Amino acid sequence: MSINSAMLAGVSGLVANSSALAAISDNIANVNTVAYKRNQVNFSQFVTAQAVAGQYSAGGVEGVTRHYVSTQGLIQASTSNTDLAISGDGFFVVSQKGGALTPADTREFTRSGSFTVDAAGYLVNDSNLYLQGWPVQAGGTFASDPSDLNKLGSINVKNLGAAVKATGNVGISANLDQTQVISAGEAAYVGNTNTSMADFADDPSTGTQPDFTLDMNVTDSVGGPHKLEMAFLKSSANPNEWHAEIYAVPASDVSVAGRPGQLAAGTVKFNQDGTIDLANSTLFGAAGAPAQLVLNASGSGTQPNWSDALGLKDQTIDLDLTKVSQYAASSTVDSISNDGAGVGNIVGVQVDDAGVVSAIYDNSQVRQIAKIAVATFPNPDALKPVSGNAYQTTIPAGQMVLKNPGEGGAGQVSPSSLEASTVDLSTEFTGLISTQKAYSASSKIITTADQMLDELINIIR
Repeated sequence: MSINSAMLAGVSGLVANSSALAAISDNIANVNTVAYKRNQVNFSQFVTAQAVAGQYSAGGVEGVTRHYVSTQGLIQASTSNTDLAISGDGFFVVSQKGGALTPADTREFTRSGSFTVDAAGYLVNDSNLYLQGWPVQAGGTFASDPSDLNKLGSINVKNLGAAVKATGNVGISANLDQTQVISAGEAAYVGNTNTSMADFADDPSTGTQPDFTLDMNVTDSVGGPHKLEMAFLKSSANPNEWHAEIYAVPASDVSVAGRPGQLAAGTVKFNQDGTIDLANSTLFGAAGAPAQLVLNASGSGTQPNWSDALGLKDQTIDLDLTKVSQYAASSTVDSISNDGAGVGNIVGVQVDDAGVVSAIYDNSQVRQIAKIAVATFPNPDALKPVSGNAYQTTIPAGQMVLKNPGEGGAGQVSPSSLEASTVDLSTEFTGLISTQKAYSASSKIITTADQMLDELINIIR
């Protein structure tokens, strides 16, 4: 009977609009949820076979839920260094536990990047999902794989321990006084191989006192500080030439053949315009030799080396002397730079635009930890939503591909940012009104059909 089909059509309208109301309710409730993607129930007509001529059988309506996962939310600035957003296509890979992940553990995908460091040092978001990334390799590279989730690991920023950096480069900016008077000891220095500025530094009662010295603080392989001194003595042979030595203070820090603690000795020459002439200087051996100090490992037996008692690794220190000048002004040191750093502890975490997570130490060192992987899908709207504002893979979503942020169509990672919800309250409230009216209209269908059935039953009276 057509009246029965009309009643059933009204029921289908009530069911479909109830689903629409539920979707709208979810959207409004999550208007402030980070990276929430709005849902919508679309309506599809259900047509039944019209088997009897001249009679119409109502089919009704069915609701089809659509998830707008691929819609980009507004990127908003955040005050936390570990808040992350993806600008463009892709998802963060997350897991429900931290360490010791196995292939059987479920990986999920989310754009909710409100990550913080938990008590164990892992980066977790508000839903307690652990951020995954490619761990840094020994050479500072990342073994990225486009399809193997097992290459990823939960990112931990506190299991690195302390950090040190041995000095590898020292830059010197200084001036030597071109008008320096030749000292009385210069003649003895030139004519006697048993007197040196290194001897004087070790014992002031011996050796030759330099005209000018500058101190270079260097850091060894275990973060220990040492002092190297560079000494200059104006030469009588040439107005643009100085005798120069580099030695350790105290001399016992190194083991060398010859003078106490002496690592280099020779001359430093300057051009007529006051700039240094490294091509003709012999401080580091032959004229034009690289300005470099090589300290072999403790116990190596190859001099010069760190003292056996120190137990240190070998170390090469490059000196930048290009800013050492000889002008008619007082001998002075402008600045000495050193890229070494003593023992430091983690004080913060940073993420760059390339998705590289690094630990910041209180000795100004930055150590890379991992690179965030961005997962992309051909049809992200077909992913399966799960609790925690995350998604799981489905066959309709297509094959997942892991990419570096900003490469191959993957979105760029924006540090200190969060993606806003894609819910628009004006749209949802308008839909709420329409859904309410549609629900009332569907209920009116049932009421009207009920009245018509009553009339039919009352015909026999």
